[in-house]
Amino acid sequence: MEKIIVCIKGVPEPGSVKVDPETHALKRESMELILNPNDRPALEMAVRLKNDYNIELVAISMGPPNVIPLLKHAYALGVDQMILLSDRAFAGSDTLATSYVLAEAIKKLSPFSLVLMGLKSIDGETAQVPPETASLLDIPSLTNVKSLFMKDNKWIAIREIEYGEEEVEVEGPLVCSVSPTAFEYIRPPSLKRLLEVKNKEPIVWQAGDLNLDSQKLGLKGSPTQVVEVIEKKIETKGIILEGETEELVEKLIEVLKEKALIKN
Repeated sequence: MEKIIVCIKGVPEPGSVKVDPETHALKRESMELILNPNDRPALEMAVRLKNDYNIELVAISMGPPNVIPLLKHAYALGVDQMILLSDRAFAGSDTLATSYVLAEAIKKLSPFSLVLMGLKSIDGETAQVPPETASLLDIPSLTNVKSLFMKDNKWIAIREIEYGEEEVEVEGPLVCSVSPTAFEYIRPPSLKRLLEVKNKEPIVWQAGDLNLDSQKLGLKGSPTQVVEVIEKKIETKGIILEGETEELVEKLIEVLKEKALIKN
């Protein structure tokens, strides 16, 4: 069996989102990033399969240099090799442009048996990147997988569907997106590997390293365009009531009636 590849993504820490006023793209390089929560089950599945089959595990992330701590976290969980796809040419990429970069990086890592990804990212919620990447690689794709194992040189997957579960048998290589509810227990990082990764840095691949077509990158290569971004502002208003207790109760009841929170 060849290596397993797990793709992870850095998403904005809630409350730290900044948008470029001209491109309307997220300014990821200047914000605090956290590991996309839906990628955590994919990492757990990848590490379990690595341990079950004694196979090399590679983690890939596409983004600015502030993604590096997330790759190091993946190493502390059990990943063998860290690869960062980072180039200013990638800025503003939609799901198609992102999938193109990921697919070309994955090709460079061939041969491989399996690519694992989170079902979707919390900053996009499209769930498009896993199947798009599989299409560009011309290999099968399975979504919402909760269990995966190898039998007779074929992958056996249990995936969640609308009305229950189904079992699918597929020859590798393939791309799987992992269900967010796949595991009740997710391991913490290894202290030994946390100390070890302090002296390690990921391999960095830029557009030139992958011989990428510049017309398929960033805003140029993104058919999805954000026309306008509006910042939602929430203002809270309070009412101060004054008077004696009985008077305050009557005033409060009138206010609640006016707002249709209680009936007459």
